[in-house]
Amino acid sequence: MIVDIECDIPTREVREAELNNLSDDDPGMADYLNIFGVQWALEAGMDREEFDDRLRTMEPMALRRLIAKQAIETALSAEEFINTLDDAGIEIACIGTGKHASAEHTLALSAKYPDRFIPWARINASEGEAGVARLEILVKEHGLRGLEISCFREKRYANDEGYYPLYAKCVELGIPARVYCTMSYAADRPMDLGRPLYLDRVCVDFPELKVIAGLGGWPWVPELVGAARRHKNLYIDLAAHRPRNIPKPGSGWEMMLQFGNTLLQDRMLFASSWMTLGMQPAEVVAEYNELPLREKVREKWMGINARQLLNLGS
Repeated sequence: MIVDIECDIPTREVREAELNNLSDDDPGMADYLNIFGVQWALEAGMDREEFDDRLRTMEPMALRRLIAKQAIETALSAEEFINTLDDAGIEIACIGTGKHASAEHTLALSAKYPDRFIPWARINASEGEAGVARLEILVKEHGLRGLEISCFREKRYANDEGYYPLYAKCVELGIPARVYCTMSYAADRPMDLGRPLYLDRVCVDFPELKVIAGLGGWPWVPELVGAARRHKNLYIDLAAHRPRNIPKPGSGWEMMLQFGNTLLQDRMLFASSWMTLGMQPAEVVAEYNELPLREKVREKWMGINARQLLNLGS
């Protein structure tokens, strides 16, 4: 029984939102072409030769917009989305943690398939008290189950005081907060916006808050492992990193695999981020199944731990 902590939504609404949100005012987001661009282009129907040629001749943001526009035609219906999850053996998917259109769209999908989707929402710290109030309404009146914090998009550290009212509200509401925790490839902002050191401070200040360190802390993996050893309320997922590369010598994941297979085995979570990786969910699951984990530990990573964290029962 697989539970996906970061499941991208492939509907037309999300594809269109992704295109509309690409802004010249946020040029660093175009830098992600250097990491995921080939896979995104192939998924959108652009072959490798065309992508390489356009990468040489077009402005990065213009190319990212072109790929996003072509990707709209690959959108799936809600029913096709469910079938894709079935093919991967994913029983429950947290949506709103990855690619999404809006809280309203996320909640509508979850209402249509309440046994399959768990809705989360991203709220920007710049919303202030209004954002805190909106979080409470979304949870109490619409069934929201978690808060997503995207430090690198907001150019804030996890322990920025702007997030603290949101963290406090999560504690009050009894929902987890998933916080961006890895380096950013957007070269127009500090590399360390997602450094685990800042998340450690959050766990010190909010010991009752269930925190997920999203994306696994690379390249500060030992630092995140240390923070998780210190704080029993800190969980980890490895979203947006190709699973087959994690066990490779020199990858920087050696300590995560060692502790994730032993002392942290009860706090590791599966997150596919399949659209970000340019893969199908079934392909991501297959690569996770090849990780050098003991079988009982693998079952915890893939679903048991998430079920306990999210109070889903056995």
